[in-house]
Amino acid sequence: MKLTVVGGGSTYTPELIDGFARLRDTLPVRELVLVDPAADRLDLVGGLARRIFARQGHDGRIVTTSDLDAAVDGADAVLLQLRVGGQAARQQDETWPLECGCVGQETTGAGGLAKALRTVPVVLDIAERVRQANPDAWIIDFTNPVGIVTRALLRAGHRAVGLCNVAIGLQRKFAGLLGVAPADVHLDHVGLNHLTWETAVRLGGPEGADVLPRLLAEHGDAVAADLRLPRPLLDRLGAVPSYYLRYYYAHDEVVGELRTKPSRAAEVAEMERQLLRMYADPALDEKPALLAERGGAYYSEAAVDLAAALLGGAGSPYQVVNTSNRGTLPFLPDDAVIEVPAAVGGKGAAPLPVADVDPLYAGLMANVTAYEDLALDAALRGGRDRVFRALLAHPLVGQYGYAEQLTDLLVAHNREHLAWA
Repeated sequence: MKLTVVGGGSTYTPELIDGFARLRDTLPVRELVLVDPAADRLDLVGGLARRIFARQGHDGRIVTTSDLDAAVDGADAVLLQLRVGGQAARQQDETWPLECGCVGQETTGAGGLAKALRTVPVVLDIAERVRQANPDAWIIDFTNPVGIVTRALLRAGHRAVGLCNVAIGLQRKFAGLLGVAPADVHLDHVGLNHLTWETAVRLGGPEGADVLPRLLAEHGDAVAADLRLPRPLLDRLGAVPSYYLRYYYAHDEVVGELRTKPSRAAEVAEMERQLLRMYADPALDEKPALLAERGGAYYSEAAVDLAAALLGGAGSPYQVVNTSNRGTLPFLPDDAVIEVPAAVGGKGAAPLPVADVDPLYAGLMANVTAYEDLALDAALRGGRDRVFRALLAHPLVGQYGYAEQLTDLLVAHNREHLAWA
C-alpha cells in the first residue's frame, strides 16, 4: 500500500508517522511518500520519520520528494495537510480582522475566508493530478478550512473525505473522565467542521446508553474549563460545543483577549523553530513531547483509522468525518459538507441518521453553510464582490461596514495568492 502526504514537511508530520508506525497492523503501509516544496524542512522531517519507523520496527519505505506528480503516482490514498502562504499568512489571518473588532482566526471568520481563497485553487489542482495518476485513489483532507475544502473536492467529483481531530479529542477526553476505553465511547457529534456539538455520549456503541447527563453532572467543571466557557452555559445547552463555538458564544471576550496577547500563529512559529531544531538531532527517534503543544492531537489515530476503512483494512466502520449531507440534516442542502458519524468503507463515507437538531444549533449551522457556499464561490470565481458577499453572510462579521473594510484588508494581505486580484 502506498500513501502520500502532501505537506509532508510540516512539523505535524512526525505525529502522523508515529501513528503509522504504531498502528501498522491496522494500516500496512509499504511505501510512504512525503512531498513538500520546502526541501530543508522536508529533509529534517524525513530523517526523523525514518528513525521513528526504525525504532518501532516498521520496515516500510519512506520517500521524500518535491515532485508532486511522482509522489502521487500509484498512491492508494493522498493526505492533504498543506498551508498555502505558511505561518506568515496565518499571522496575517489572525491579525488584520481585529482592526474591525472581528475575531482573527485561521479557520473561521474573515481569516478563515482568506485561507479558503488561498487554499481551494491549490487543492483542486493537486486533486486533479491525483485523479490523473490514479482515479481510484482516496483523498483525505486535513487542510483547513476542512468543510469548504472538502466541499470543493466533492463538487469537482473527487473521491474525498474530510478529517478533523476535534471529535477524537473529545472522545479521548470523555473516556478519561468516565474511566473507560476510548473505543467504548461513541459521540452523537453533529454540525459543520469547527461548528459542532456533542448531543449525546454513548457507551458501548452507536445505540448505547447516553451518559452525557452524568458526564456533565460529575465533570462539567472540567469540561467547561477545557472549552473556556461557563459551566452554567453547558448545563443550559445540555450539550458540549466544540471549543470553536467560543468564537460565537463569547465573540467580544475573545476579541479582547486576542488584542492583548501574542497571536497563536506567533506561538506556533516559535514552536516550529524549536521542533525543527529537535528534528535535526540524529539521535532523536520519537516524536518530542513539545509536538503535543503544536496542535493536531490524535490526528494520527484518526487518519490511520479513516485510511484503513477506505482502503479495505481494519479501520473502524463508524467514524466522525466530513462528507456530503445527502439529506442527513434536512435543513441544509444535499451538497453541504457536514461533520457527523458515518459508516466508512471502500465506497466512502455514508452519514448515519441524526436525531432532530435543536433550532439553536440548526440556525447557526444554516447560516454558516450559506457563508461556506458563498466562500466557495469566491474561491472558485474570485472577485471583490463575491468576497464581500461571503463576509456579509458570516455571523462573525455580518455588518456591511465591517464587510467592506475586511474585504479591502483581505485582498491587500493576500494579493500574491489571488490570481484575480
